[in-house]
Order: sequence, then structure tokens, then C-alpha cells
Amino acid sequence: MDRDDGPRVRVPEQRAPEQPGTTDTLRFTVLGPVRVRRGSELLPSGSPQQRALLAALLLREGRTATANELIDAFWGEDPPSQALATIRTYASRLRKTLGQDALVSESGGYAIRVGRGALDLTLAQDLAAEAEKARVAGDRCQARTLINKVLGLWDGEALASVPGPYADNQRTRLEEWRLQLTETRLDLDLEVGCHAEAVSELTALTAAHPLRERLRELLMVALYRSGRQAEALAVYADTRRLLAEELGVDPRPELGRLQQRILRADEELARPADEPAPAPAPLRPAQLPATVPDFTGRSAFVTELGGRLATAEGSVMAVSAVAGIGGVGKTTLAVHVAHQARPHFPDGQLYVDLQGAGARAAEPETVLGSFLRALGTADSAIPDTLDERAALYRSTLDGRRVLVLLDNAHDAAQIRPLLPGTPGCAALVTSRVRMVDLAGAHLVDLDVMSPEEALQLFTRIVGAERVGAERDAALDVVAACGFLPLAIRIAASRLAARRTWTVSVLAAKLADERRRLDELQAGDLAVKATFELGYGQLEPAQARAFRLLGLADGPDISLAAAAALLDRDPHAAEDLLEALVDTSLVESAAPGRYRYHDLVRLYARACAERDEEAAARESALSRLLDFYLATAAGVYALERPGDRTVQHLEAPRYQGLSFTDHGRALDWLYSEAGCLLACVRQNPGPDSIRRAVDLLLAAKDLAESGANARQFETAATVLRDAAVAVGDPHAEARARTTLAQVHSMAGRFDQAEDEARRAMLLAPSIEDVWTHCNAPNELGIIAGYRNRQTEAEELLGQACAAFRADGNQAGEASALCNLSRVRLAMGRTDSAVRLAEEGVALYNRMGLTLRLANGRYALGLALARANRPEEAEGRLTEALAVFRESRQRLWEGMTLFRLAEVQLTAERPAQAAPLAEQALTVLLRIGGEWRRANVLTVLGRALHGIGQADRAQVCWQEALSVFERLDAPESESVARLLSPAGVVGEA
Repeated sequence: MDRDDGPRVRVPEQRAPEQPGTTDTLRFTVLGPVRVRRGSELLPSGSPQQRALLAALLLREGRTATANELIDAFWGEDPPSQALATIRTYASRLRKTLGQDALVSESGGYAIRVGRGALDLTLAQDLAAEAEKARVAGDRCQARTLINKVLGLWDGEALASVPGPYADNQRTRLEEWRLQLTETRLDLDLEVGCHAEAVSELTALTAAHPLRERLRELLMVALYRSGRQAEALAVYADTRRLLAEELGVDPRPELGRLQQRILRADEELARPADEPAPAPAPLRPAQLPATVPDFTGRSAFVTELGGRLATAEGSVMAVSAVAGIGGVGKTTLAVHVAHQARPHFPDGQLYVDLQGAGARAAEPETVLGSFLRALGTADSAIPDTLDERAALYRSTLDGRRVLVLLDNAHDAAQIRPLLPGTPGCAALVTSRVRMVDLAGAHLVDLDVMSPEEALQLFTRIVGAERVGAERDAALDVVAACGFLPLAIRIAASRLAARRTWTVSVLAAKLADERRRLDELQAGDLAVKATFELGYGQLEPAQARAFRLLGLADGPDISLAAAAALLDRDPHAAEDLLEALVDTSLVESAAPGRYRYHDLVRLYARACAERDEEAAARESALSRLLDFYLATAAGVYALERPGDRTVQHLEAPRYQGLSFTDHGRALDWLYSEAGCLLACVRQNPGPDSIRRAVDLLLAAKDLAESGANARQFETAATVLRDAAVAVGDPHAEARARTTLAQVHSMAGRFDQAEDEARRAMLLAPSIEDVWTHCNAPNELGIIAGYRNRQTEAEELLGQACAAFRADGNQAGEASALCNLSRVRLAMGRTDSAVRLAEEGVALYNRMGLTLRLANGRYALGLALARANRPEEAEGRLTEALAVFRESRQRLWEGMTLFRLAEVQLTAERPAQAAPLAEQALTVLLRIGGEWRRANVLTVLGRALHGIGQADRAQVCWQEALSVFERLDAPESESVARLLSPAGVVGEA
């Protein structure tokens, strides 16, 4: 049965209203004899066995105890033959005493529903929690008073004379808690100066518990503060002798340090901490960026938004969302308003740039982690999932008055988890989109400045004297900027930095059509005209680098990739990039990495379209594609020596990076995932599509790792459609085979099979060894998953022959291991083991690591079915270590699942349950619902095996609903799992 972990100190929770006339007058005690009272009347609690039932139900605090759990509590492993009938008899008698509403029968068990104040133990827990709060807050006297109240609730030995192993266990735990509380209260006695009074009690307690070192430590302090230094040192000597004689150990280091302090007559030790320690002040973040000193205009918006924030202490959280085109001044306005509102939010202000206008918006999980750390949450206390982080974030803000500025949001879905959700807090959001779907938000649409405001801003930056002398020219400048604040600020700042320029010179530059885009008057394109000022001052090489780098779609770009795109050696490329950083046209994202602001990127591309020939633009992107292809192929070859896939890829025309260390190679692949996949999506043209598809093949680890699976699938879909559009069956077959693998890993077998069959249909018309090998291999895997084992056997045999003909031993080994799975499903266990061993032998011969793990995984499955659980566990454990090292989250989760199955086969459900739970955690966002449902079935079996039938039923029902929703044949198997003898489908 479930074992209680003993008394838990908890913050009191709100009680549900009780039914008058039923349990509202019942009171129970377990911190002494088990008794029940109605008002002042002591009710008969029956025989010791009946009191044991009452105690077992009370200690579950309202949770239902099944009959089997109660039998275990009463009699342990040797119940009488009529145990169930006896339990029912006791329950019937107890119900007569307590009343029909107090003792509830449900789900084959019993529960007692009472309020928290009705049981002395829960009252003690609540008082102890309040005492801990008082102690943390520095109120030692109040903490001491509360703990004395807790100890006063004991009436002798807890659960006195109650029989049964459960009662014995709880009695021991309650007594340990009582001692812990006593130690805490004595510690408080010493802190408030009651050391002399504590000596006699501590002397008696150390005699009763001679090996409890904490009591002896407190006694030493009490004696020392009472002026009895020699006796304090004698306690240490006696403790040291006793521990040596009884246990053969020395006192713990704290006791030794205390002895040394007493020998030194430490004055600090002699003084009690009678002054309450101040409560640690909560962290008060102040993350707002600096407001600009020349903030101009927008008075109506400032008043409107400021008024909303000033009323944030109302009954609901205030949310305001400012929307407008890029460069219109949303962030500047929001930061200015936020600074003015700071007095209304004394507990702090949080800020984040959500990068919503860029290619890779900030993930809410990451932002919440940053916010929680800023609010004082330790890294170890920050949960993994988005929902858990959001819940902890809202709990942390509860009772505080904090302003959250969410800048540059992508959409309402991105910011919902980041909203505080508590009265007294407020959120101010900026975004390019109007968030009509953000419930309850106050929406503000920000337009360009009025001519008067624009001129005022320009004047504040440039200086009144210079502008006053050329007012008409200044009006021309702000008009050419389209009254867009960002454009005005950039133009004015440049003019202010050049004292030899006049306003007329700047106006003339903006008026020159050769230096100003036609789109200057077209809203969002106005920003480009502003960037023209900085771009026009660049050296030719710098300007060319600026516009060509803007062509790449990735969230940022590494120095090595930039060098390839620019066709420069890394040192020369770095000089150009650093020069662009100095002009603020490019940002340094991190050492060796560079990025554009999204508006600057648009401007750079406009420059490239204007200033570069189409052939030059295509050549730059082609070099970038070749760089990624060459490097990814090298990583693939390093991870899979002997695999001939690399020999079948399109030959890149540009050299990539090379690695000798597996860790650094994988670091490159995963750190470049976003950029690499963006490059794939950007190259669907007839001249580049084959290389783009092959880049996906070389980067297949990204699909199997889980973290980048969605981006990988999108890229594969784009290339499949592009291959169809340009009429390239070679690229189409490879893209479809790759997409089939992605769908298969996600458990979408209908889509996977469709893609694989289409690839098979294309195979005869193309001379592509890779497709001839991999398409039947993939289709065979899918047929196996769908329980068409004869077809799967034929397809995998075809794949094996094709790999063998190509001399691709790694591919052959893969097909053998897949065929082993099929033979296993067909009941040919010996053949399955032999095939898996052949595959492992081939992998071993080639010195592979990751692929060898796949082989050991297959061999582990076969050995488990062959009733060789210890060998199976060994192979799967070896595979698990490699999958973790190679960051293959999908296969890490599946291996944990298979290890759980092995433990069940060996009748070790207690070991299987945590493995299955780990598998569920790893597979949370990868592998698809089908695999997760299979893991749930195994977890249900494990939980059933350790007596947690209710949890097992929940797992099975969830798995069944998934299989039925997917129309999977395994649903029938899961239905049978609702009895302990069920079986699970293959995953």
C-alpha cells in the first residue's frame, strides 16, 4: 500500500464548508490515544482493531484507502483468510459511531471526510507551519509559543495501543517529528536567552536519547551560556566516548567545532540571539532600460497608459498592448511610461525583449526562467515545463506589485504565460500586431508623429541653434523620414555627430532620389530611408558585406558561415563584421556570432536587390548552403564512419568546417540548427534543391534529437513541395523518404506511409542508390509498426540487399536490426536475436558509436523476448548512455521505456515504474502521442504491480483514449491492459 512519509509541515489551506449536523462537531485525536468526540461527548471508539481502522483513515487526511491497503496496514504480509470481511465489519461499526456522512465508501475503499481543524495532527501541522513562518520572519518568541502549542497537543504516545504494522510505522515517525519539534523549541529557548531553564530538560532528553547529537549540541550551548563551561566540555567528552563504544564513529563536525569555540571562550557563542533577525528582503528587480532624455510628444498616449497603470491596484491585473509599425516608437513610449509608473510598483519592474519581429522569437519558457531568477528563485527550483514555470511565476508575484514590460511581442500566445495574473501587478506589451485576441487588454494603436512632434524631437537631438537657423530644411528632413521616430532619431543623431554638416546638407541627401528609396512614403518602408544614411558612409567592402549578409534567413550567423557567404577568409570577414558592429548596423550576438535587427535586415536586403546582380546574390546563398552541407556531411561521417550516405550526397562546391572531436561536432550541429534549417528552407530553387535536400539528410540528427524536430519537418515539407514544383524526381524521392522518417518518429503513420510509398514509386525512374536503399527500409519500418509484418519483412529484405550491394555496411546493419524487430513481432525470437547480433557485429566492426547504440537497442528487445532479461538490460543500458551522450532525446526516451518493459518481464515492477516515468518526461514533446500511449501502458502495468491500481487505471484509460483517437489497432491491447495480464503494442 502507499506509505505515508510521516507528518508534513504545511501551510494551512482553505477549508471547504462542512455539512452541519454531520462531521462539523466531530473531533479526533491521534497524538495520544485514538479518540473521537462530538462536542464535549467522548464517543466509544471500539476495539483496538476498530481504532486501528479509524487511525489509518484519519492519517490519510481525506484520501481513500482501498480494502487491500487497509488489510496491509492491519496485518502486513500475513492477513487472515477473512480479512476483507473483518475490515467491513469494523467499518460498519465505525459508521454507526461517526454517522453516515463521516465515513464514506468509494472505489472499493473507505475515507473519512473532516475539516482540517477536526484532527489534532493537522492542527499541529498548521501550527508548526505558522511557527516556521514566524521564525523565518525573525519573530522567535511567537515561533516558540506556537511550537509549545504544537507539543501541548500530544497526550502521551501517539496512536497509543493501536495495533498493526502501519500504526507502528506512523508511531515511530510521529515520535521522530515530536523530537524534531522539541529540538527546534529548545533551540529557540537558547536564542531568546532561556538557557538556564533549558538545561534540566536537555539533560533528561539526552539521557533518554543518548545517541541524538543535536540534543547534546544544544545541551553544551545551554551549559556554556549558564557559566558551566567545564560541564559543557564534559558533555562533548561523554558524547565522543559513547559514539566510539556504541557505533565506532566520531561526533559530527559541528559538535567538534562547538567544542573548539567553548575552549576558546567564544564571546559570540556566549550571547543569545535575542534580537529578532530581519526577514530576508525579497529581490526587487529594476530591469527597465533607460528612458531617453529627449523623449518627445505622445502626451495623450502617456496620459492614457499612465492612467491605466496607476489603477493597477484594482481587482484585476491591468494589461495594455501598444501596437504599430516597426520604428514608430513603441518601445520608447512604453519605457518612458513604465519609468513614470515606477512609484505604483514598489516591488519591482521586469523587462524582456521578446524578439517577436525576428526569425526566432523568444521562447516563453526561457523568459520565465529569467524572470524567476530575477525574482529570487534558485535555478534548482525552476521547473522544466512551460505550464509549471508559469504557475510558479504567478505564485511568486502573488501579493507583490510588479510591472512587467513585454517588448516586441510576436503574438498573444507568446505573452499569455508571461502575464502576472494577480491584482496589483500590470503588464505593458509592445508588438507590431494588434492583439485583439488578448482578453481584457487595453489596446493602443501608435501612429507616426505629428509634424510638430517630429520637428521637436529632431531639434532636441541636433540642437535648437542649428535647427532654428534652418527651420525649413529641418521640416524637409523629418518629412523625408516619414515622421517615423526611429528614422528621425537616426538621421538627427548622425547630423549631431558631424558638426561640419548643416541641416540643409542632410535635407539634400534625403531629397536625392539616388539616396532615398521610393518606398520612403509607404509606411513600413520608411525605416529603410533612415538606414541609408549609415549605409552610404560605409566602405565598398563593408557595404557589400552588409547587404549580402542580410540575405541569410537564419536568426543570426556565425563568423565561419559569414566568411563562406562573403567568400572571404575568416580574418578578413571578421574585420568587415566588426566594422559594421561599430556603425550599429549589425549587432554582435555573442563572440563570433552576428545578427541584424529585423528592420535593418529588411533594409540590407533592399540594398542587395538594388546594388547586387541576381547572380551575385544567388552565388552568396549557394556558398552558404555549400558551407553547411560540407560541414554537416563531415559531422555525419564522424558520427557514422562507414556509412556510405555521405558518398551519395551532392558534392558541395565550398569547403566547410572539419572536426575530430565528437562533442565539438555535435555542438556545432545543434548550435547551428536554426541557421542551417533556415538555409534549407531558403534554397528550393532548381539549381540548389538537391543540395538543400542532402543537407537535411546530413543533418538528420536534428530530427531525431527532438529539440529541432518541428523545424526539420517544416524544412522537409518545403523541399518536397519545391521538388514537385520544379520537376526533380531525384530530390523529391529523397525529400519524401526523409519526411516519411519524420512522420514515423512522430507516430503519424498514415502520413509517413504515404510519403514512403510515393518515394518507392519514384525509385525505378531515377538512378539514386540512396533512395533505392532507404525508401524500402523506411517503408518496411512503417509496415512493421502497423502490424503488417510479412510486408515489412519483404521490404526490409529488399533494403538489406540494396545496402549490401552498395557496400554500405552501416545501412545493412540498420536494415538487419529493423528486420530483427519484424521477426520478433512474428514470434520468430531466435531469428530476431540472430539478426540483431549480426547488425551489432557489423556496427562493432566499423567502430560506430551512435549507430551501435541503435543495434544494441534492437538486440536488447530481442533478448528480452527471448527471456534473457539480464542480457537485455545490459544492452539497453549501454545504448541509453550513447543516446544521452549524442543528445538523441527520442531514443533516450524509447530506451528508458524498453528498460521498464525488461524490469516488468523480470517481475520487478518497483524498478519499472520510475523508468517508465522518466521515459514519459523525456518524450513529453517528441515521439508523438502513439509512443507516449505505449509508455503509459507499461507504466500502468508497473503501478499495478506495486499496488497502485488507481493510478494504473488512469494511465491505461489515457493510453486507450490516445489509441482510439489515432484509430490504432493497439487500442484493443490497451483495453485488455485494464486487467493485470494485458499486453502492450510495439513502439
